Amino acid sequence: MLKDRMEETQQYSLGDETAEARKILESVFRALQEKGYNPIHQLVGYLLSGDPAYITNHMGARNKIRQLERDEILEELIRTYLLRK
Repeated sequence: MLKDRMEETQQYSLGDETAEARKILESVFRALQEKGYNPIHQLVGYLLSGDPAYITNHMGARNKIRQLERDEILEELIRTYLLRK
């Protein structure tokens, strides 16, 4: 039984909250830039560790990023990357 289940492809869905996630990510990105951080490095650190200390408090960025689950952030990043033209 378990073996049969492990061979099936699981479907994952978070819902469609992309506009809010995008808005938050853009705001956090700007806040990190303004404070002189490399936004890509800081966001990767946050996504890998879950530690909000990677995100500055500037412009309320730390509180904003905590409104999203890390899987929501990853979903938005992957969607944006793969759908860009």
